[in-house]
Amino acid sequence: MIEYNLDMKGMRCPIPVIKAKNIIKKMKSGESFELISDDMGVKEDIPSLLRTMGCTYDLKEEGKDMVFLIKKE
Repeated sequence: MIEYNLDMKGMRCPIPVIKAKNIIKKMKSGESFELISDDMGVKEDIPSLLRTMGCTYDLKEEGKDMVFLIKKE
C-alpha cells in the first residue's frame, strides 16, 4: 500500500529531493510512497538520497516520467 504520493512533474532539482526527504522523515518503517518526476536529475539524486536514508526503491520510466516506488526499511 502506498501511504504518500508526490507528483513533482515540472519541478526541477533540488525541489523533488527536498520534498522526498521531508516525507521520508515522517514515514514509519515499512511504509512506502510514490514519487513522479520528469526531471532527469532525479535519476541520480533520488537514489543517492535513498541510500543515506535507509530506503529501497523501484524505478519505472513511463515516457519522460520517472516513477519511483520508495519503501522505508
